[in-house]
Amino acid sequence: MENVSALTKRELWRQRIGYGSSDFACNLIWQVISLYLLYFYTDVMHLNAGQISIMFLVTKIFDGFTDLAVGFLIDKTHTKWGKSRPWILAGAVPFAVTAVLAFSVPSISQQGMLVYAYVTYMLLSFAYTVVNIPMASILPALTADPQERTNLATSRVFFSYIGSTVVSAFALKLVDKFGNGNEAVGFRVVMMIFGILGCLIFFFCFFNTKERVDSSEEKVSIKAALNCLIHNKPWLLFAANIIWFFGGYVIQAGAIIYYFTYNLNNKNLASVAATITTLIPVATNLCVPFLAKLTTKRNLMIIGSVFHGTGLLVVFFGGMSVPVVMIGVVIAALGYGLKGSMHFAIQPDPVDYGEWKSGINTAGTLSAVNGFIGKVGMAVASSAAAALLASSGYVANAAQQTQLALNAISAMYIWIPVAANVLTIVTFMFYDLDKKLPDIMKELEERRAGKEA
Repeated sequence: MENVSALTKRELWRQRIGYGSSDFACNLIWQVISLYLLYFYTDVMHLNAGQISIMFLVTKIFDGFTDLAVGFLIDKTHTKWGKSRPWILAGAVPFAVTAVLAFSVPSISQQGMLVYAYVTYMLLSFAYTVVNIPMASILPALTADPQERTNLATSRVFFSYIGSTVVSAFALKLVDKFGNGNEAVGFRVVMMIFGILGCLIFFFCFFNTKERVDSSEEKVSIKAALNCLIHNKPWLLFAANIIWFFGGYVIQAGAIIYYFTYNLNNKNLASVAATITTLIPVATNLCVPFLAKLTTKRNLMIIGSVFHGTGLLVVFFGGMSVPVVMIGVVIAALGYGLKGSMHFAIQPDPVDYGEWKSGINTAGTLSAVNGFIGKVGMAVASSAAAALLASSGYVANAAQQTQLALNAISAMYIWIPVAANVLTIVTFMFYDLDKKLPDIMKELEERRAGKEA
């Protein structure tokens, strides 16, 4: 095991940037999915919102099981490059290719189009799993130092927001430019550009990270690994919050274009709001290493949730007042940025707690189960969003929506995410690992050193 203090500043920053850049690549495509996939299906492919609701539920649950499979395989992987890095390399090209396929509109019947959407979305989701699960499982192997893990997580979130901001600020403009009025063509070209760029960045990540922490090599069955997770209280709390975190985010992100287009009658403002939502968290993220020295990760998660929920309430009560609405968007973005940073900073800690308690390192399985829970949460959220639109009488591209449809859009953008923030606050009131972690890490280092001796 390499001691982080033995690394030069250049080596530390090379790894921070290399690791962080992976989420820039992911979010070039993930953010397009979050913001525009539902819109693409309803308003570009002209698929029925009710059918899309079922599709999101079915495909995401399937995708959740592939997360479990990939995570278990990561725990079984042993190469000269480590456990997680080979998967990042292997998934780069498929992720780019499937992104283009998912945002293409073939010249076939509507029924055939629905089947095409199922197949391509499942392929894209699986390719995302192959690159995303190892991004989480690799963090405990990059360093054993808690502060450096926070730095690495901060770097990852920083780059994720930069990638998201690029999409929020430029995606629709590029769709208009390359499509020249044809959104189907525009989306396909944009995904080609983002896919190629993302693929190259994944290669960059692979060559600029190194798995330095030797974890337990004990052969563990998936049943034993899952049993360890069930008795891991910090992880159980973190897992519950995955649902609130990703479920709330997916519904809110997917509703941005609808809320500003129909509730505020200002479609151009949707790009501005989406850009603020991803750009402001960059500033918050840069403050996280400093804030983490002042208080616990748990407290920062709760504070971020309070700000996020408060900002959304300001948006709602701001009504049609653009300045007030934008103030609310900024406040919400500050809170979301802090929450997002804490989510990834906290994620590796239950891995070490589990290894300390059981003697078994299940980084890959835990990351996979986290992914599975997140996918189920997103499946339910995405399905609920599409179902809300379908049941409210939403009509794609209509000049004006019914009040019922506007209320459904408000629920998606405001009220469901506010409820998710309340659940996060309640969940983390019971999280107490932060204070125990230094002693746990010290004991783990002693155990690992004893194995190497």
